[in-house]
Amino acid sequence: MLTDIEIAQQAKMKDIREIATQLGIAEDELELYGKYKAKISAQTWERVKNNKDGKLILVTAINPTPAGEGKTTTSVGLGQAMTKIGKNAVIALREPSLGPVMGIKGGAAGGGYAQVVPMEDINLHFTGDMHAITAANNLLSAMLDNHIHQGNELRIDARRVVWKRVLDMNDRALRQTIVGLGGKPNGFPREDGFQITVASEVMAILCLAADLQDLKKRLGDIIVAYDLDDNPVTARDLKADGAMALLMKDAINPNLVQTLENTPCIMHGGPFANIAHGCNSVRATQLGLKLADYCITEAGFGADLGAEKFFDIKCRKAGLNPDAVVVVATVRALKYNGGVPKAELNKENVEAMRAGSVNLMKHIENMKKYGLPVMVAINRFPTDTENETEVLRSLCEGAGVPFALSDVFARGGEGGVELAEKLVAMLDKEQANFHVLYEDNLPIKEKINTVVTEIYGGAGTTFTPAAERAIAKLEQMGFGNLPVCMAKTQYSLSDDQTKLGRPEGFTVTVREVNISAGAGFIVVLTGSIMTMPGLPKEPAANRIDIQEDGTIVGLF
Repeated sequence: MLTDIEIAQQAKMKDIREIATQLGIAEDELELYGKYKAKISAQTWERVKNNKDGKLILVTAINPTPAGEGKTTTSVGLGQAMTKIGKNAVIALREPSLGPVMGIKGGAAGGGYAQVVPMEDINLHFTGDMHAITAANNLLSAMLDNHIHQGNELRIDARRVVWKRVLDMNDRALRQTIVGLGGKPNGFPREDGFQITVASEVMAILCLAADLQDLKKRLGDIIVAYDLDDNPVTARDLKADGAMALLMKDAINPNLVQTLENTPCIMHGGPFANIAHGCNSVRATQLGLKLADYCITEAGFGADLGAEKFFDIKCRKAGLNPDAVVVVATVRALKYNGGVPKAELNKENVEAMRAGSVNLMKHIENMKKYGLPVMVAINRFPTDTENETEVLRSLCEGAGVPFALSDVFARGGEGGVELAEKLVAMLDKEQANFHVLYEDNLPIKEKINTVVTEIYGGAGTTFTPAAERAIAKLEQMGFGNLPVCMAKTQYSLSDDQTKLGRPEGFTVTVREVNISAGAGFIVVLTGSIMTMPGLPKEPAANRIDIQEDGTIVGLF
């Protein structure tokens, strides 16, 4: 079989204006970035905002493993399959970050014959949104340090600066830095550090803002430091919000691209789900709901992270009402959860798969807690045996959820027809009764503990003294009614990545709690999670290249 990039390079893409026409978007409502990419202007929303909403379907997954799950691939393939069975569907996805593209993943636009194109552009600089976010974030850092250097009228305590610089790359050497070295002309030395761009609060704000003015207000609300009297200092206090909003004026508009089979895809924003809220922009999702009968979106990593934040942060804040959830799993990943080493996953092992299926069952239970119809999509691999898939089908039937085999990687939309038809049948038959997991007025510690016990399946939560003090301070400042954004390893339901399957009796350690006042949530760091990843021993960048004729190789 051809590689992902070879398949993408052979795609017969339509002019993006044709794709826009499929959604009823006029050419003068587009800002064109060449023939195959465009931004959708704000006037489109003004025209369609009173349209009836389509059905909102969230695609999520079990906890990720080295065996692979294929959540984005399934999302794209499902969108193509919906089109193939005659449904008016649009896909709403996140933009890839260069960090994972050059690090482990090598690309994040789907795979096989279920990809979003132009794949090379999407995986690299796309329409510049990531760079705009990086520039806005780092402008605020520069203005903060400049303010301290130029006399510090706001009396900022340099020991209590909480705002970090960002870079859209995995670089562990930048996690902890010292800035201002080199004498008086270079400012005051202080501890600093970098996060990856997708962990920036500016990214979260972009994804949660209703429009440009809301974006500007939220940027102004960012708390960057505390003064010598322990009062918060904001981006608005530094008069940085206007210039930051200007840098974001194009980035706030969603991007329009297409799949290999020319199904429309609105791609916008890209926060990670382990260290941020893991969802594409509210604007993109709302547009999708107004422009199509079915809007298929995804949230990062497993359902314990991305889906929980999709419901408890994004839907809560934007007033979205999802209609169904598709949980993606693979036979291989379930065997891995059942204790099979990666090297032996190609061998049939029904008992290991049955043992590992407890991870899938927990995610199904969790999604039902939100009052939504749930179905399972098994992303098919050539090594899956009939015995394994039949046992899995039986387990899903026992859990009371529809089950479909998905072969979209190898066959595109045609390989997802069973999944699409069963999804439509479930939507026609079952009524969603969506509700969030916890109420706004719960104390912060109770919100955290609710997520730990209800979603992760833990016995409880332990708070470090620093976390206890931070929570008390945030409630004193009036932030106690905000939702929590849990930063946790993606590899386990617990905060220990070695605990696979469905661990029980564990406690989650909360080591740090921070406020993202502009985004409107409280960031809770657990275990050893970090907001600046490092590169692996063999980075994907080792295999990525551009040839003499301009052909790109190594992206996948």
